[in-house]
Amino acid sequence: MDAAELARTQVAAVRDDPAARLALAASTYGGPTGRAPRHLPFRRAAISFMRWEVERGLLNAPDADPPGSPWWRALNERLLSDGCEVVARTAGYAGQPSSSTITSWSAFVAEPTARNWYRAHNGSIVAAYLDNGGLAEAESRTERFFMNVVLLRVLYAHALVAAPRLALGRLAPLGRVLGDPRLGMAGIFLSLGRVLPDRYPISDAVENYVRTENGFGRALDYAVIRPRLDALYEWSATELESPGLVDLIHGGRPAYAWPAQQWQVWDATALTPLARALAATTRPPR
Repeated sequence: MDAAELARTQVAAVRDDPAARLALAASTYGGPTGRAPRHLPFRRAAISFMRWEVERGLLNAPDADPPGSPWWRALNERLLSDGCEVVARTAGYAGQPSSSTITSWSAFVAEPTARNWYRAHNGSIVAAYLDNGGLAEAESRTERFFMNVVLLRVLYAHALVAAPRLALGRLAPLGRVLGDPRLGMAGIFLSLGRVLPDRYPISDAVENYVRTENGFGRALDYAVIRPRLDALYEWSATELESPGLVDLIHGGRPAYAWPAQQWQVWDATALTPLARALAATTRPPR
């Protein structure tokens, strides 16, 4: 059995058990021996979002009541599979890498820096987005809106660390601290738990959730990230060696499984004083 086969076997064993998925994901940061002190601090960012997925029911088995989301399950499975495969390779299992993202994960194992973690983690996420567009189309309009929000926020968190001037303008010196997944600050860029309902599926219209989003989250999305989306996706496509990523943005608006005639939801009609202040302070470089 090679590394990729072992990873597939491990993932298959937990596929319909959300708690076991979570435990398997956590174990990958301990490496083959369970003792990887330089890698364990990165587990916080990965597990906190996955825990939200579990609590919301996104990873429930297809025959559960209610069932989970096929799209979210596929996204999570890609992260799990890549993590398990790189651990197997570290343990000495051979074989051809299952995908190009394994190279990024191997680089993170060899040199566990914040930038290398984002390259690996976001590379797996982007690959899952691109591979599962059909599953995304089957989700509700509101769910697809938040798929786009998740993507733009993880790309932005990466840019905080690796391209801070792009992410924060003249506040660039703060980027590496704010985005470092080991410090817990990166969690504020994925604070969707205060906006989305506790359970899946979503039944309400996306406009209702946008209106009730907490003040900082709305300011972050519309005043800080939105003005630099084209540049952010172009930079991320190069950084992650994933040219298909640029097809998920159109005219400065997210476009993953999203119809062009509904782009108005991405345009804030009015910004709060906080949002206007953040926009002015973090204005993108020209």
